[in-house]
Amino acid sequence: MSLIWRPVRVLLGLLLRRPILGTSVIPVLPTGQIVLIRRTDNGLWGLPGGIIDWGEDILTAARRELAEETGLDLLHVGRLVGIYSKPQRDPRFHSVCVALEAHVAGQPMVADPAEVIEISAFDPQRLPMRNLSHDHAQQLQDYLAGKTVLA
Repeated sequence: MSLIWRPVRVLLGLLLRRPILGTSVIPVLPTGQIVLIRRTDNGLWGLPGGIIDWGEDILTAARRELAEETGLDLLHVGRLVGIYSKPQRDPRFHSVCVALEAHVAGQPMVADPAEVIEISAFDPQRLPMRNLSHDHAQQLQDYLAGKTVLA
């Protein structure tokens, strides 16, 4: 039995122990304000985003997550802000995040109360940088500095 189990364990390890791919969206309103969500899981502010579903591309996932969490419509992507892959960036699991600037339209609203407590639009100079989830402070700093990073 152990001769069969060992290759199965190795195969499962290869298939299941992989980083999860996700996206975060930096939603920019026509006023220039940036929309953040307050998360239910940790009470911190963060960028909308999430895991890319099977069969989705990054843009489709970004558009879906933005609508699900904020009720906003993605008009167009401004630029790639970065790809963030440090194993500790997400306390739940190892994830790789593609961060995008998105020009958005609509009225921000809590569209999914299971994930979002509150939504607010902030002037870029007044973002709550000390109260952000995951590595979203780094993503926003890179965005505001005009960088495109691989971190």
